[in-house]
Amino acid sequence: MSEQTPTQLPVQSSPTQAVPQPDRADVIHDIGYRHYDGPRLGRSYATRSLYTLSLRGSFGLGRSAKSKILPMALLAVMCLPALIIVAVTVYTKLSKYPNAASYPHYLGLMQFVIAVFVAAQAPVALSRDLRFMTLPLYFSRPLTSRDYVQAKFGAMVSAIFVLTGLPMLILWIGSMLASMDFGYNLAHFAYGLVAAAFYSLAYAGIAMVIASVTPRRGFGVAAIIAVLLISEAVAGIIYGVLHFHGHVSGAGWALMISPDTLVSSTVDWLFGLGNDNSFKVPSNFGGFVFLAEILVIAAASFGLLVRRYRKI
Repeated sequence: MSEQTPTQLPVQSSPTQAVPQPDRADVIHDIGYRHYDGPRLGRSYATRSLYTLSLRGSFGLGRSAKSKILPMALLAVMCLPALIIVAVTVYTKLSKYPNAASYPHYLGLMQFVIAVFVAAQAPVALSRDLRFMTLPLYFSRPLTSRDYVQAKFGAMVSAIFVLTGLPMLILWIGSMLASMDFGYNLAHFAYGLVAAAFYSLAYAGIAMVIASVTPRRGFGVAAIIAVLLISEAVAGIIYGVLHFHGHVSGAGWALMISPDTLVSSTVDWLFGLGNDNSFKVPSNFGGFVFLAEILVIAAASFGLLVRRYRKI
């Protein structure tokens, strides 16, 4: 018998086996989008926009009604005593404001409100961007880390200056309504604005550095309040103990511990204000050291923020 060659059936590929496709070039489809031919506004415009947005956000503007309650309430609390002082002064026809409630000293009396405001709003400016990881979106544009810090730091300084400068304006307008001495009140109004600028630089610098460390807003608020209030208590205790035991010069140096006593004593020394019960710098040399410390706090805080955001 002759051998039969087995018939070979055609091999069929399984349905799951990939079938190689021929190479083809990629195709770009024109779906009708127009190219942007307008001006490129660049970094400066982006920085100004971020500054404006952050400044408005410090008072809850452009945000929900709930976000406006605390900053606007603190602004009202900051201004209400000034309105009361003006009303009482006009009614009693005083020739000038009481020294304890005059322009720069008014801010010292209301420093707790300033501390609460900066503690509440500094984390809003920085911690939220860290928590929701929006920083890569900022830095994907021409905006640099230095531009970001410049806008945020400037917005916080400006917000605190508005908070502290508005009562000064109310007191000055009230002095005009009460027909007080124009030159005296204009000079002390300027002293108050200088004090407001010092408070803005010192408080914003400390608060922004703390807020940049944690993405948790609650932690940032608690840490800022603790630093500001505990430092004031420590400075007051050390000053009181040393002053009671006759170490007047040493007591004065203790005022450097707290930003509140630092600013108030520096302004009193700079413009010759205060009385026997006021905190006093230890000497003229100490006054220059105190003034330099305020500027160093602002500059060092800005530098630390720039270094911090370069690593993100």
